[in-house]
Amino acid sequence: MIVNKFSSSALLLLLSPIFLLAQQPCNCEGNFKWVKETFEKNDAGFDYAIQQKGMAAYQQHNKDILAKIKKTTDKEQCAVVMREWLQFFRKGHHAIIPVYATPAAGTATTATVSETPEILSLSEEQVKQQVPDVSNPSLEGIWTTSSYKIGIVKKDKGYKGVILTSGNQAWKPGYVKLNIAADSAGTFYMGDFSANKFAKAILIGKNTLQLGNVFLNRIYPAFEGDDKAAVLYAKEMATSVPFLQQLSDKTILFRIPTFEDYAKHDIDSLLKVNDVLLKRTPNLVIDIRDNGGGSDVSYYGIIPLLYTNPIRSINTTFLSTPLNNSRMEGFLATPGISEAEKKELTEAVKMLKENPGKFVNLNKGKTVQVEKLDTIFPFPKNVAIIIDNGNGSTSEEFLLAAKQSKKVKLFGVTTFGVLDISNTYVVESPDKQFKLGYSLSKSLRIPDLAIDGKGIMPDYYIDKSIPDAQWVNYVVGILEQ
Repeated sequence: MIVNKFSSSALLLLLSPIFLLAQQPCNCEGNFKWVKETFEKNDAGFDYAIQQKGMAAYQQHNKDILAKIKKTTDKEQCAVVMREWLQFFRKGHHAIIPVYATPAAGTATTATVSETPEILSLSEEQVKQQVPDVSNPSLEGIWTTSSYKIGIVKKDKGYKGVILTSGNQAWKPGYVKLNIAADSAGTFYMGDFSANKFAKAILIGKNTLQLGNVFLNRIYPAFEGDDKAAVLYAKEMATSVPFLQQLSDKTILFRIPTFEDYAKHDIDSLLKVNDVLLKRTPNLVIDIRDNGGGSDVSYYGIIPLLYTNPIRSINTTFLSTPLNNSRMEGFLATPGISEAEKKELTEAVKMLKENPGKFVNLNKGKTVQVEKLDTIFPFPKNVAIIIDNGNGSTSEEFLLAAKQSKKVKLFGVTTFGVLDISNTYVVESPDKQFKLGYSLSKSLRIPDLAIDGKGIMPDYYIDKSIPDAQWVNYVVGILEQ
C-alpha cells in the first residue's frame, strides 16, 4: 500500500527557525505570491477547504493577509504571516520554514542572537541562602536539565533561573536561562537562545518543575518521599524515546512519545524483548500523549498485540500535478530499492501522469484495505490507550486501527484532528528564502468520517479535575477494578 510505505505524515504545525537570527530583509510579497500559487495548484486540501468555508471567506482572508504582507520586510515576521495564511485551510500538515545560508567550514557565521542574555551573577552558595524553607517545596533552589545546572531565585514578583554550570559553551555562568512571571507564565531560553514560552510553571510532586515541554529536576533542597505518580509523569513527558515499565503484576505501561521513523527500531525492540511479559500480563496501558505522529510503519509491530478482528483502513487518493508527481518519481532513486518496489512505484507514477489534475487511487481502486491476522493473543486482555489534544496525523491513524479491537478503549481528551489531508511534501521557493510544506493526499473517509478539525474522541473522558500526573493511576484503577 503505497500511501503507508512512502508517507511522511509527521504532524507539521508552526515550525520555528533553529536560531533567532538578526532581522533579514526579504521579498515577502513575492514569496507570498509563490506560496499562494503553489498551494492553490498542488495542495490536496485546497478545494476541500474552499468548499467548506466558501470563496468569499477565502478572498477576504487573502485581502487581510496581503495587507500584513505589504508591511513586512523582516524574514521572520514574513514567515509568521504566511503561516497565518495557511491556517485558513486546516490546523496542520502544512508549514513555512525560513531558510538560512549555512556558512562554509572554517568561516564565521553572520547570525547573531536577537538580544544579549540578561546577566544575574549568583554563586551556588548564594542561591542556597535564598531558599526560604528547606523543609517546604518551593521553586527556589538548584535544578538540573540537560547539561545545565540552574539556580532559581525569587526576583521582583516572579522568579529567575540563572546558569550555575553549563555544558553548552554559549551559556556562561550568570546568564539568565529562564524567567517566571507573577502569574506563573514565562520563558525558557533554549541552547540557541531562542525563547521557548510556557503558559504556566508547574511543580510536579516535590522535585520536578515543568516549564512547557522542558522538565527540571531539583537537586537542592531535594525532598524525599516524592509522589510516585509525579515521578512517573515527569519521566513520561521528558523522554524522547519509548520505554516499557511494569506497574503491577496485572498492568504494564508502554510510553510512546513519537512515531517518527527513528522510533520504530526502539518500539520493535521493546516489543521483542518483553514479548513473554506482555503476553502473560492482563492489562496494557499505552500512553501516547503529545505524540504528534511520524510514520505509519512505526506502530505496525503493536497491532498484533491488540488484534481481535479484521482491521479496516480507508485508503487515500493523491492529487496529480507535475510538482506532486516529482516526489513519487524521486522515490525511484532511493538507494537499495527492490525491483518489486521499483515496479510498484513505476506503475504509480504512470497512473498519476495519465490523470493530471485528478485525485488518483493508487491502491488498485480499492476504498478499503482489510488486515487479517492468524492469531488472537489472550493477553493483554485489556488495552487502554491514553490520548490528548497533542495527538495527530500518524497517531490518529494508529488510533483508528487500534480502536477496532475489542480489547481497546481510549482514555483522555479529543485528539488534535489533522489526518484527512496528509502526506506532506516540502518544496523550496525560487529565491531559496523559504520552504513550503503542503499535502499531497486526501482520505476517502471524507466526508463520512472526517477527522480534520474534529479529532478522535475518547471512550473514557478524563476531565480537568484529574491532574495530568494522575491520568495513568486513573486508567490503571479502572483496568484493575
